[in-house]
Amino acid sequence: MAARRRRTRPLVRALRRQLMRQAKGLSRHADIAKAFAYGTKRWRAFNRFLYDGQLEPDNLIAERAIRGFTVGRRNWLFSGNFAAAERSAVVLSIIETCKLCGVDAEAYIADVIERIQNDWPASRWDELMPWNWVRRQEMPLPLAA
Repeated sequence: MAARRRRTRPLVRALRRQLMRQAKGLSRHADIAKAFAYGTKRWRAFNRFLYDGQLEPDNLIAERAIRGFTVGRRNWLFSGNFAAAERSAVVLSIIETCKLCGVDAEAYIADVIERIQNDWPASRWDELMPWNWVRRQEMPLPLAA
């Protein structure tokens, strides 16, 4: 937090001065003037990261985390029907769960589909969940009797 205050606070103050200087010469109806007004109205909230070391100066982490869902949501509008949109949501949920578990989603889906096709027993479906899944070549071989 001390480093933020020492390095970043002067930059933030300079940015505010520049915004105020540039805004003076603009029509208040101009889009850029509206953007400046939006920023200056929220200036106090923007500065909070200088006084709280747990806050990030931007929301990039959150935006990256939800990007897959927001792209999917936009795509579901063009799915054709409700059932297709529902299937898209399920697939996207599987992909995001794989990401959270550090699993290659493409390899996971291909392997699980193949296992189910080859009569994988329903009593062992828990082994196919992304958090339990093990690639076939990584699976221990059964010991010979």
